[in-house]
Amino acid sequence: MDTIGKFMSEIKIYRIIGNYNKNHKKYLFRKEVRALKEEDALEKVLCKITSIGIYRRQITIQEIKEISLEESQDYLIRELSQ
Repeated sequence: MDTIGKFMSEIKIYRIIGNYNKNHKKYLFRKEVRALKEEDALEKVLCKITSIGIYRRQITIQEIKEISLEESQDYLIRELSQ
């Protein structure tokens, strides 16, 4: 095994479903992201949502699931993963 192959990891696709409260309303979200591991995917989604003025304590994550390329509904993720 060469040195490069030892350090490379496979990028996976994750679907994260959750909700957050804003202005006394509850909003549901579903995000698909590419990441090396589940923790990285969660951090990417939390960064995206908190960029619109939501605090992390207002966000509830319901599900984190690794999905296949065929299950992905995000056009950009499908194109980047081919």
